[in-house]
Amino acid sequence: MNQPSLRNAASALRSRCRREFESGGRRYAYYSLPELADYAQAGLGRLPYSIRVLLENLLRHAERDDVGAALPLEVLRNYHERVGKDTIPLMLARVMAQDVSGIPALIDLAAMRDAMARAGGDPSRINPRIPVELIVDHSLEVDYAGQAGALDLNVALEYRRNRERYTFLKWAQHAMDNLSIVPPGAGILHQINLEHLARVVFVDHSQDPPLAYPDTLAGTDSHTAMINAVGVLGWGVGGIEAEAAMLGEPLSFLLPPTVGVRLLNRPRAGVTAADIVLTLTRLLREAKVVESFVEFTGPALDGDALTLEDRATLANMSPEYGSTCGFFPVDAGTIDYLRRSARDDEAIELVERYCRLQGLWRDPGAAEPEFSRVVELDLATVEPSAAGPRRPHERVALSDIPASFLAACPQAGPRAPGAAMAELDHGAVILAAITSCTNTSNPSAMIAAGLLARKARAKGLRAKPWVKTSFTPGSKVVSDYLQASGLQSDLDGLGFQLAGYGCASCGGGSGPIAPDLQSAIESRGLTVSAVLSGNRNFEGRIHPLARANYLLSPPLVVAYAIAGSVRMDLSTEPLGHAPDGTPVFLSDIWPDNAEIKEIEQRYVTPDRFRRQYAGITEGDAGWRALPSGGSMLYEWDPDSTYVRRPPYIDQRPAAGRSLRGARPLLVLGDSVTTDNISPADGIRPDVPAGRYLRDRGVAPAALHTFIARRGNHEVMMRGTFTGGRLANELLPQGPAGGTLIMPEGRVAPIYDAAMHYLAAGVPVVVVAGREYGTGSSRDWAAKGTRLLGVQAVLAESFERIHRSNLVNMGVLPLQFEPGVTRNSLGITAETRFDIDVPDTIPPNGWVECRISDAQGTRTIRLQARLNTAHEEAVWRQGGILTTMLDHFMQSTA
Repeated sequence: MNQPSLRNAASALRSRCRREFESGGRRYAYYSLPELADYAQAGLGRLPYSIRVLLENLLRHAERDDVGAALPLEVLRNYHERVGKDTIPLMLARVMAQDVSGIPALIDLAAMRDAMARAGGDPSRINPRIPVELIVDHSLEVDYAGQAGALDLNVALEYRRNRERYTFLKWAQHAMDNLSIVPPGAGILHQINLEHLARVVFVDHSQDPPLAYPDTLAGTDSHTAMINAVGVLGWGVGGIEAEAAMLGEPLSFLLPPTVGVRLLNRPRAGVTAADIVLTLTRLLREAKVVESFVEFTGPALDGDALTLEDRATLANMSPEYGSTCGFFPVDAGTIDYLRRSARDDEAIELVERYCRLQGLWRDPGAAEPEFSRVVELDLATVEPSAAGPRRPHERVALSDIPASFLAACPQAGPRAPGAAMAELDHGAVILAAITSCTNTSNPSAMIAAGLLARKARAKGLRAKPWVKTSFTPGSKVVSDYLQASGLQSDLDGLGFQLAGYGCASCGGGSGPIAPDLQSAIESRGLTVSAVLSGNRNFEGRIHPLARANYLLSPPLVVAYAIAGSVRMDLSTEPLGHAPDGTPVFLSDIWPDNAEIKEIEQRYVTPDRFRRQYAGITEGDAGWRALPSGGSMLYEWDPDSTYVRRPPYIDQRPAAGRSLRGARPLLVLGDSVTTDNISPADGIRPDVPAGRYLRDRGVAPAALHTFIARRGNHEVMMRGTFTGGRLANELLPQGPAGGTLIMPEGRVAPIYDAAMHYLAAGVPVVVVAGREYGTGSSRDWAAKGTRLLGVQAVLAESFERIHRSNLVNMGVLPLQFEPGVTRNSLGITAETRFDIDVPDTIPPNGWVECRISDAQGTRTIRLQARLNTAHEEAVWRQGGILTTMLDHFMQSTA
């Protein structure tokens, strides 16, 4: 069938399925899935609910050349047979960003405007085509904690450190259309999205009647998937991929399998949503759900076993269990939450009416869809849990934390049973942080923490003096109900004073510890710990000195602040002793579910949401005082050390893209995280990034962090591959951040080696093990890789978001065949790679690679992890930014 005929067929299908309905006294149009199912003579109820959302998107956009009438019909009729074969272009309703990834994305758009203007085009065409909501939440650092006034002190520091970045944001807010910014100090983007921004059903008022369709989004943060708790399909993507979506490009991906997670029964008393999600994370990691949709089902969804906020905790950590999303269908619990969080009555009615009409509504006892496979979790079997000491899926029972610490840190040696933690020692908790959208969005968890603090104080317990305690909730609603209930004063009494609203410790912004404490840890060679109610605990992420980190529920964070050590078994040992010497156990002060529920019903009310979210985009006095306005083009400051025009907009790849004589820049192990590749922590004076800044007059005390300087490519490329304790197997004895320049065998910093190879015209690759790029959706992990001249990454497997980011920066992800590893190939610093890239690579096709070294020459196959033809085209053009720029310039011409 020729192209006009295809378009006619698509237009006819859309016309047949277009219907209207009434809600709240208004008329709406929509594209009916039941009508499509009737036409296709296929059962809609067999499809997972998350796939039905994709199906509606395909139907609504059937007239696009990359969709057509055939694709939605094929997905509906033969979903399971089409998994992994059909490319799905998802046209998003909106994009959400935080400042760490959002500012670089907007800097890229500003640089594209420059390029467009230089080419004689209209720079205003480089503009978001769909709504973009940017929430500033990653810049908060907890310099001050455990004291009254910590909030004001941290906010003042935040503005002083980030003035250039925030001024750029205000320029973007005024210069770009479709961009809404929530200034610093409001909370965490995922919690704000859940409590305020999510529509569930989006409405295009430019049409008559207005068109209703499912709310879908991508976010520049991996925990965007939290919003699936309210039936909004969304997940985290790299900032680069988000830029393309902002400019009107679809998210393109292979039709994913859907793993049903059947939840049974109800949790036991004392078990929190954090315990459930940590258990689930380990279960699903073992089930291997990477690049799958996870959809929750089962009888536990029918009653009150899980609150909507519990669902949000489970959806939030889908990056940790490896899936693209963790989806909960819209049901009565969704509607109840929308009411409790003060959504508009008319909008709530529209959500229910639309979802019922579309088959997107789940009733209790509804027939279960046909999933690709099913994994069961009996909630009654979940026990109090933690994850650690180094990865989110390392779930351990509360009683096993001491053993897990000793296994990871054997130098600590055994501890005498029952010995009180009277002084600083191995296993000491130096940081205890109630933080992160994962748990602070859940009122029952926060009230439980407050009640435990109240009961602990009544018993005369206090936090240990070496513990830095902090409290950084994800929205002002949390501090509102804690203040009103009196629980905040109890948290204050144990050192958990409000230190700010933002990601803070969960994102690596835990701030410094006391100098004398740091000196004692370093001089004695102690292995110490951090506990937090967050979702990431990679070594070095929370604090450089905290080598054993545990994810816990908020009340357990309070408990460990009192105990002071992860070497204590809180299930059997006392937390401490009352003034009269009576031992106090965790069970003595653990709050009852009835107490928690009574306070929640009394104080977590719609008026608090309504009050705290009124005028959220206006910002505080510090934000309003920043300069704003300016021209269509950003005026780059050549002396800025925070915001600089990136060079990759102007860089084009060589034709063909085959590699000859490539050298390994690094050889790495398993589970390399994006924190390892692109660190977020403080910049030291003695590293290449620090030396660069000092050469430009920045004082050592003002070097700030990589997370704050992500608008400066010169800093970020010098920091690439220097995070945490990343071990380069080319230099097993160190130094950290170094590599070998071959064939000389000279040791040099990674940045210096990369620049040497670039100047010599020698291509370089990175070689790694399993799960390469796990962790945050950190675009600079791919941008820095590209700017160092890395043309390909060879690994045993890739995490979803980082693989996509590499492709979108023009770096080729290549995967070894099963059973082939860097070790089995004997890769060393002397190894050279010749990689033959054909003119066309089919999706996930194979390329030939010759490996040469002292062992001789051997040939292997590598799978090019280009999932779609679109991804191959993007990679060949050097990345999505140059692809989009060429598109705009050609359309202008």
